[in-house]
Amino acid sequence: MEIEDLLTIESIRDRNELIKLVYEYFGIYDLLKKIKNYSVKGETHTMPKLNFFIEGLQGAGKSTLVKRLSDRLPDYTVFHEGDYSPVELAWCAYVTEAQYKDILARYPTLQKEIQDKTVTEEEYRIIRYTQILTDVPGFHKDLEKYEIYNGNLDRESFEQVIFSRFRKWNGEGQIFECSVFQNIIDNQMLYFMMSDDEILAFYERLHGILSGKPYRILYLDVEDIEAAIGVIKKERSDDNGNELWFPLMLKYLAESPYGKEHALSGMAGLLRHLEKRRNLERRIIDRIFKENTIVVKAKDYKLDEMI
Repeated sequence: MEIEDLLTIESIRDRNELIKLVYEYFGIYDLLKKIKNYSVKGETHTMPKLNFFIEGLQGAGKSTLVKRLSDRLPDYTVFHEGDYSPVELAWCAYVTEAQYKDILARYPTLQKEIQDKTVTEEEYRIIRYTQILTDVPGFHKDLEKYEIYNGNLDRESFEQVIFSRFRKWNGEGQIFECSVFQNIIDNQMLYFMMSDDEILAFYERLHGILSGKPYRILYLDVEDIEAAIGVIKKERSDDNGNELWFPLMLKYLAESPYGKEHALSGMAGLLRHLEKRRNLERRIIDRIFKENTIVVKAKDYKLDEMI
């Protein structure tokens, strides 16, 4: 079957059906490079823009790649961690209406800031609480317990939230930072202590939900994890050289159920966890998302070959 034959099939009723056929016969990425418009029954339609998910370990250079990609694609919408995102909820509080009213009552001096950083989704409110700058004691620590991560939700509820958001998402021309692997897998490994097979089964389901949606995962593979952590330790320090991110990361790891059970502490414990996570992410890509993913060496890639 030729591309021209595919694009003039009379049975194609809508864009989603065309996209499914594209996946089945050719793979959407190669085809999208060849065509931007297609004709169905004499009507011209525009192919949806690809969405990009930027993934990789801490220190891989994800933020840099997001910046480079957004500079190259200025009409795309970028979602960083902590932003209100259609798929990701990292660094955001996910609360019911009753919980939201309680939070406003507990922090009367921050009501306007909280309201300005809140989005309503059906019966839930999403608060970008980490974007609120305040000296009010305990505010950020208090709202952290309303995140969907860190074991705050049980496994079934957590998966329901993730699957529901990806199922409803039908965006195009969007760039996401750490929205497929990092936060989800850390929660699964460190708090639910799921086996590799259980995590793979989760991603099999997620892959099915994403079927027919135009997306590409750009995975920055870190070969020297210790060196990457060394760089990020320096980058995330204050003007006096005091490390800000590293001590928090070590505490997060050591205090997790998995960290306690496996005595993960210090740099050695962090490296053990990240090496295991990297290997698992590569397995997920190779087994499930291979056709949707480009894997490159962290900080050693050509942008033109990725888009």
